[in-house]
Amino acid sequence: MGMSPEWMRTARVLRRSGFGTTGAEVDAVTDVAGYLRDALTADPEGDPGARATPLPRFTPPAPLGKGATADARKQYQAQLTGQLDTLTWWWLRRMAAVRVPVREKLTLVWHNHFATSATKVRDAAEMAAQNQTLRTHGVGDFATLAYAMLTDPAMLRWLDGVANTAKAPNENLSREFMELFALGHGNGYTETDVREGARALTGWTITGGVAAFEAKRHDDGAKTVLGVTGPLDAKGFCDAVLARPESARFVAASLWRSLASDDPPSDAALDRLTAAYGPGRDLSALTTAILTDAEFTSARDTVVHGPVEWLIGAVRALRVPLTDDAAARALAGTLRKLGQLPFYPPNVGGWPRGQGWMSSAAAQIRLTAATDLVKRADLSAISQAGRSNRLDATAYLLGLGSWSDRSAKVLNTVVDQPPRLAALAINTPEYLTS
Repeated sequence: MGMSPEWMRTARVLRRSGFGTTGAEVDAVTDVAGYLRDALTADPEGDPGARATPLPRFTPPAPLGKGATADARKQYQAQLTGQLDTLTWWWLRRMAAVRVPVREKLTLVWHNHFATSATKVRDAAEMAAQNQTLRTHGVGDFATLAYAMLTDPAMLRWLDGVANTAKAPNENLSREFMELFALGHGNGYTETDVREGARALTGWTITGGVAAFEAKRHDDGAKTVLGVTGPLDAKGFCDAVLARPESARFVAASLWRSLASDDPPSDAALDRLTAAYGPGRDLSALTTAILTDAEFTSARDTVVHGPVEWLIGAVRALRVPLTDDAAARALAGTLRKLGQLPFYPPNVGGWPRGQGWMSSAAAQIRLTAATDLVKRADLSAISQAGRSNRLDATAYLLGLGSWSDRSAKVLNTVVDQPPRLAALAINTPEYLTS
């Protein structure tokens, strides 16, 4: 088939900024920077696919009394699990349905950055609210997003912020904010900064699923965090941390690894990205800078797709319907087996990246899932192509410019079987990396 270098670069941007792509989608983009600008400034709720997949409303079950029976507790947990399952299915459907997936991809990226798990936060409404916050603020000022996460109900439960009081400070949220969210491990802060930060973050509780500040639980004394002294609260703590020069470079490098490469950027590229991020901590400008930087656009396809990117990309390209709960449940089951189920990161560090997703066990799970997926897929673009054109038709359908000789040799053995061809194609190195 042999697509042009420009076409290949555009395809890679679409794949890294979304969930896979198709040849038709690549053809439609003539200005990558313009495409990103429009996607990053548009109202995500205005996307036709988002309108077609409205967020369910979640009413937490009535809390149990101290004398609740074992059966009542079991039923209560089942209700919580059922709501969380519904939430997960909703997000998978939305990822698959949106016309322009950039905002959903960034929501997943920030979900991994501010990793919060429903294994501990057993409240679908709170997890849904955090998801919406990530979607809304993941393209603006990082300071706004960071402060929203410091005072987010799900995060407060996840990192014990609700247990952090003046009388008994809890360092968990302070430590992870500096180490994982804003500065990087050991990058310019001390244990004293962690302890003082914990004091600044005291006083937050949750009432009716909403974070509330209770002054009587807050330590209003003077604290010193990273050289900034005063009666710091959560906002003052956030500002002190993000003011450090290490923060801008950390955030820029973190988003680079999520979108562009499993390897860190060069010093020169990081300088360019940090300049784009700027004093306004502009995440849209940073995202665009990453996906248009020469170090990204000139690189080979070496980023291994995580399970969500891989599976949702296949669902989108092959037009697999997710209208019934059984289909969404099957998708969630596959992602759980592969180790990347949305709303369930393994720990506060988020999901791993890179070659870990390419194990032999994962390969078998993917192939089994793909074989099931193509049973419900629209394969007309492949089946209606002439036999000699089917490999090209498959590549185009999946937004790929060409096949390696090795992949083409394998795919040619099943060219007369469109379902088998599609299943194997979405398990090739060309589709699994970008």
